[in-house]
Amino acid sequence: MNGARSFDAALVLAAGLDVWLTADGDQPVATVLACVAVLALVVRRRFPRLVFVLTLPALFVSYSGISSLIALYTVARYEPDRRKLAGFALVVVAGNTFPDPYEMFVAADHKTILLNVLYGSMTALAPAFLGQLVQARHDLSLRLREINEAREHERLLIAEQTLAKERAQLAREMHDVVSHQVSLIAVRAGAWQVSTPDPASREAATTIRQLSVDTLDELRHMVTLLRASGTLATELMPQPTLLDLDRLLATSGIDVRLDGEVPTEAVPVVQRAVYRTVQEGLTNVRKHAPGAAATVRIDRVGAELTVTITNGRPTRPTVPLPSAQHGLVGLRERAELLGGAVETGPTPEGGFRVRLRVPFDRV
Repeated sequence: MNGARSFDAALVLAAGLDVWLTADGDQPVATVLACVAVLALVVRRRFPRLVFVLTLPALFVSYSGISSLIALYTVARYEPDRRKLAGFALVVVAGNTFPDPYEMFVAADHKTILLNVLYGSMTALAPAFLGQLVQARHDLSLRLREINEAREHERLLIAEQTLAKERAQLAREMHDVVSHQVSLIAVRAGAWQVSTPDPASREAATTIRQLSVDTLDELRHMVTLLRASGTLATELMPQPTLLDLDRLLATSGIDVRLDGEVPTEAVPVVQRAVYRTVQEGLTNVRKHAPGAAATVRIDRVGAELTVTITNGRPTRPTVPLPSAQHGLVGLRERAELLGGAVETGPTPEGGFRVRLRVPFDRV
């Protein structure tokens, strides 16, 4: 914007200098018309045709012609109809070629007339072509911008389609492989629950079967989410809250104790973070510390909520299970999005601790 204003000011100064150099004290009317033409250039961008008309009298009655050339350039810059532009250019050609008809056709010879026509045409056509060139350059820039935006939109569509295919494939794999295996676990656990006479074994079988059923239920919702291609309208339902925490602890299959008050009034995103942290912590206890007792402690200090899952030493042999530690990575990413942090590490007693710190009122 500042560059355009500086350019306009330079053009007005050039036109004013032209009037000052060519002004004739014996022709006050011509001088006034030339000054009017210069002042009209101030609004040439807003009213290009009107400014062009205001510069014509000075072109025909004075020796000041720069204002008309600037006005013609402006009309050529903004005029979409080239036939009208040709008419404007012919008027300027006439003004530059025949400022004094008597002198041109009576006193001058044919050679002089021909030269004046040639020079007048070149003088008038130069700003017209320059304005058309600037207009074409501007239109081309807009077109290139539209093409780039269209290509970017197309790239996003292709990426979304690719993502949708990958999500659909992942959903099929989860449904065909994971659900099949978990269903077998639930069936075997149910058979064990019915056939075993040992109360402890029956309780363990019941827990395994319940966990398998819950896993299948969550898996079905996850498959539905994946097949929805990640649209914004997809609701991540059902989402766990801290009202489900007691059920999670009861079906964890380990000896776990809850200390502290459950903050059920926290915002949903904080409740989900706490629930998923406790869920991942108890899963790690089952996998890496079988037989160990665990403690879930919830503390709120000011605006910060702290959740700590601590377990002791394992009391049974550890069965090696595949793990890429994606669960802990996901917990850290979730906490960082909420402005919090997750700390993990061994305890002096030989156990392990997972601690989540997150703002309580995070929205």
